[in-house]
Amino acid sequence: MNAVTENVSLTNDLDMTNYWMPFTANKQFKSAPRLLKSAKGMYYTTVDGRKVMDGCAGLWCVNAGHGREEIIEAVHNQMMEMDYAPSFQMGHPLAFEAATKVAEVMPAGLDRIFFANSGSEAVDTALKIALAYHRARGEGQRTRLIGRERGYSGVGFGGISVGGIVSNRKAYSANLIPGVDHISHTHSIENMAYSQGQPAWGAHLADDLERLVALHDASTIAAVIVEPVAGSTGVLIPPQGYLQRLRDICTKHGILLIFDEVITGFGRLGAATASEYFGVTPDLLTMAKAINNAAIPMSAVAASRQVHDAIVNAGPGNAIELFHGYTYSAHPTAAAACIAAQDIYKREGLFARANQMAPKFQAAIHALRGEPHVKDIRNLGLMGAVELNSRDGAPGTRAYDVFLKCFEKGVMVRFTGDILAFSPPLIVTDAQIDEIFATVKSALHSVA
Repeated sequence: MNAVTENVSLTNDLDMTNYWMPFTANKQFKSAPRLLKSAKGMYYTTVDGRKVMDGCAGLWCVNAGHGREEIIEAVHNQMMEMDYAPSFQMGHPLAFEAATKVAEVMPAGLDRIFFANSGSEAVDTALKIALAYHRARGEGQRTRLIGRERGYSGVGFGGISVGGIVSNRKAYSANLIPGVDHISHTHSIENMAYSQGQPAWGAHLADDLERLVALHDASTIAAVIVEPVAGSTGVLIPPQGYLQRLRDICTKHGILLIFDEVITGFGRLGAATASEYFGVTPDLLTMAKAINNAAIPMSAVAASRQVHDAIVNAGPGNAIELFHGYTYSAHPTAAAACIAAQDIYKREGLFARANQMAPKFQAAIHALRGEPHVKDIRNLGLMGAVELNSRDGAPGTRAYDVFLKCFEKGVMVRFTGDILAFSPPLIVTDAQIDEIFATVKSALHSVA
């Protein structure tokens, strides 16, 4: 038990028996818990009163920093006025206003917004929309979905099926949806090590989609879904020209391209979307997390007018066009938080600020090259990763120990396997970037 968590566990009387924690080693955590009680700006405060800098924007999601008064006030006022309204056969003004706000920062033409509640739900929604689009156009045989190795698209059965994380897939392998295939991932340390920004090598990897077209025939393929930057598997940066080539192949074969921007949406790369940053527009775009600064669960899919109109216009005027939705779609408080967050992003110019901070972030993270255990470093915008050499017979333990040491020293980072991931709130300062990576450097020197 480390010094910090020992103090927390001894001074806290909380009964932890009933809460089954997600994506957590429950026995390990509950034996030495790390408990947060408040947050403001760039910092969390633990139950024992320690300040911990947030080096990962919560879970890639608190882009405007914690405790924004404008969002708190908007949520409070909405709860006082109306706590809930159904979205089936009914509506409320904030749902339409929130959709307009989101549409304003989407790529041109991707302005039909379908609300859900999580990234996982957004992905399943996008997959259903893709299937419905082809069916509405008389190509119902287009049912195959293509994901990518090392991709993460949430934990719904659709998202796991198109996802490419072995540990997420293997427990449910017999129950994943049929008709799914995967293109190869884009990461190669041999050819990309220590890339600053987009690697020069690897555009040809998009051609793996042509292999699947030859295998299955394009007439059976509905959509390809990729994260423009794969976040949860270690910040895998797309090679120069890769996404454009993928777009061109999809267009050539009539396949819809879906960008999973649950992480990259709303400023992470220094633009409103990765689509804008890379200059590549998909047919569908999923978003969540920072859509309302993570204040209330919310997500959405932005659909092109072509996709939306094909589905909506295919049905009679008095019939439901898409049999899909959620009880909490466009929840009033989530919509209020969304509107307030979008106003903050615009008023404070946070997307442009992230772009301005990116060179400082790049220099600071790459300064760790040559430090103990470091195998690779990569970055784009305000997201980056430091990959560590694994311990013999104990993969993942070294990054976990660095994570703990950083937390002891007052900085919260993420880890996946033996990769440390960084995505600070877009309000981060030069000095805070220096502190984050100075803390990581110190931690690297203190672990075996």
